[in-house]
Amino acid sequence: MGPIDLIVHLAGFVAPALALGLFMALVGPSLPGGAALKYSFWMRAGILVLVGVVALGAGLWGFGRDGKMASYGLLLVAVATVQWLMVGGWRR
Repeated sequence: MGPIDLIVHLAGFVAPALALGLFMALVGPSLPGGAALKYSFWMRAGILVLVGVVALGAGLWGFGRDGKMASYGLLLVAVATVQWLMVGGWRR
């Protein structure tokens, strides 16, 4: 595998986490309690994307291959949980 193929594969692996992380950072202020967010847009997006990539990496490690629906479910639960923690959802 050449370097271009490696970049394309890594971009395809990270794309779901990037899309979900940016989407959640964008709609976060409109969620209940989101107006009191302490972090900037880019900080929230970076945290959520990082958590998403770690979740996908855990799915890759656990199943031995990428693209399992359980990995995408873990991505969704992990990103939603971190978003909930960032808006202080446990206080409501």
